[in-house]
Amino acid sequence: MTDSRPLDTGAFWSLPEPMREAIKSAWQEDVGPGDITSAACVPSGAVEAAGFLVKGEGVLAGLVVAQAVFAFGAPEVEFKPLAQDGSRVHPGIVVARVEGPAAQILTAERLALNFMQRMSGVATVTRRVVEALEGTGTRVLDTRKTTPGLRYFEKQAVVIGGGVNHRFGLFDQILIKDNHIDYAGTVEAALEGAHRHLAEVGRAVPVVVEVRNFAEAQSAFAAGGADRLLLDNFSPDEVREVVDHLAGRIPTEASGGLTPDTVRAYADAGVDFVSLGWLTHSPQSLDISLKSAAALAALQK
Repeated sequence: MTDSRPLDTGAFWSLPEPMREAIKSAWQEDVGPGDITSAACVPSGAVEAAGFLVKGEGVLAGLVVAQAVFAFGAPEVEFKPLAQDGSRVHPGIVVARVEGPAAQILTAERLALNFMQRMSGVATVTRRVVEALEGTGTRVLDTRKTTPGLRYFEKQAVVIGGGVNHRFGLFDQILIKDNHIDYAGTVEAALEGAHRHLAEVGRAVPVVVEVRNFAEAQSAFAAGGADRLLLDNFSPDEVREVVDHLAGRIPTEASGGLTPDTVRAYADAGVDFVSLGWLTHSPQSLDISLKSAAALAALQK
């Protein structure tokens, strides 16, 4: 499929280019030269309707992406959202309806569901963390521990769930980690190199330093030039010691093995941010399926 194929709405073109390219690639991966099952079994010219039925508890995300999938690959199908990304859903809710050529509905079904189920899973666990942090002022960040090719979708789902995006990639923030410090020799040398490089290339991006203990946190702060200290694999008590010592003079972030069940203790210790790879590497996809209009009517009896 090429960009010259007519599209029904701006749903596809409203997405950032990397998301559009990912949808095109995923379509090619799944459909290839054509959906032979639908071509073989569905009467030519058949027009049908169906609905996206939620079968689990969670936070909806990816509805806009699902609509874009249909706009790209099934342009004659009308996609009508019945809910909004970010809304809480439970079993039995129909979040969107589609109507149009039956074969097109079936061809686009799985790809639309894959995006929506995955993104809803990420948004759901993110919301769980956000709720665990209520009243503390601490915010939750994601990480680069994303599914290759799906980073835009997963990071968008984090925002839909109420979280904040960390750096998007290796290009938009300097994050000095433990290996950078070891290879540079000292945290001071790593910071000096970071700012020298930014000056040489004429760029201004945030500089975050990951520290492994109280002494390294002291050194990184004393050296100057960091926009935030990332306290890696600290216990809540160790975090509190650093936070009390810094007294709000630099933002802090806790990371390293955090889960929704442990974040509150770190927030209570006073950090400004918690970052969790868990948001994108461990969520369970939300159960959503496409049901024909006849099947939905039978369920409602």
